[in-house]
Amino acid sequence: MLHAEIEIGSFLKARRAALDPAGLGLPGGLNRRRVRGLRREEVAQLAGISVDYYTRIEQGRANAISDSVLDAIARALQLTDGEVTYLRNVAVPRRRGAGADVCGPGAVAPRQVVRPEIRQLLDAMGDTVPAMIVGRGMDILAWNALGGRVGFDLEMLEPGRCNSALLVFLDPEARDLHPDWQRIADEVVGNLRAESGRNPDDLRICEVVTELLERSADFRRVWEAQAVTECLRGTKRIVNPVVGELVVMFESFRLTTDADQALVTYSAPRGSSTELRLRDLAEVVAREPGAAERRLQRRGGAVAHAVAGPVQLSPAVPAPPTAR
Repeated sequence: MLHAEIEIGSFLKARRAALDPAGLGLPGGLNRRRVRGLRREEVAQLAGISVDYYTRIEQGRANAISDSVLDAIARALQLTDGEVTYLRNVAVPRRRGAGADVCGPGAVAPRQVVRPEIRQLLDAMGDTVPAMIVGRGMDILAWNALGGRVGFDLEMLEPGRCNSALLVFLDPEARDLHPDWQRIADEVVGNLRAESGRNPDDLRICEVVTELLERSADFRRVWEAQAVTECLRGTKRIVNPVVGELVVMFESFRLTTDADQALVTYSAPRGSSTELRLRDLAEVVAREPGAAERRLQRRGGAVAHAVAGPVQLSPAVPAPPTAR
């Protein structure tokens, strides 16, 4: 599924289809088209390479593609910086002559481990800053108490399902938690595609992408658009089932000493309604029983926070929405 020839071919086809020939000053004789975008010969012309060579590149049959050729193709297709990086990454296996299926039968991704020092850092942020560690394939590897409840209730998930991409596309609560679901979905796919470009042979990325392609029509639609827009910071709206709507700013910090792991934090402006709601959420989490007891309560039909007493929200915070 993550064969380099498939990835580079699909990417180049999508990018040339997205361009308007008229805007590139191509001759008028090339304007009668049965499909949108540029033809292969037009990309080759703009890049200054032969049509045969460009065709072999797009079909994954060209080995040892030089940096200068990749740069010329990137200019011809008007790629963004992120797309140029992705093109270089997916072209690397072709330059090395690789192309094996890394997600074949019996292949199992190795377990990702978070250092104790990083877990200690998460706990130190506990009551004020929701935080988590995200690893390869968008697995959520660790979180502090507040980070585990700001959106999905991570402690209640089955092992192996704590994964941002799987949750956004497969969890039935995703669209209720994220009012801007389509934007979140686009960001998730952009991040996942960028990561697959950096690590085309990674088993965990392959597992996640394969499952989503098989199970989610929405994921297939967004993935096939070939967008590469890695989003490491921004603003997100989350409708928390306990305290209501949160408008948080998120930042991702790559851990330089821990390969493929990032610290993701959420925050809100001081004095904002979201800051007050995060404080309320922290109080609720502190009073709740542990995850094991909450699982028993859920199976028995009990309401988890009833054990800890009723939730008292700050005056400035409206009552939470009716429980679904």
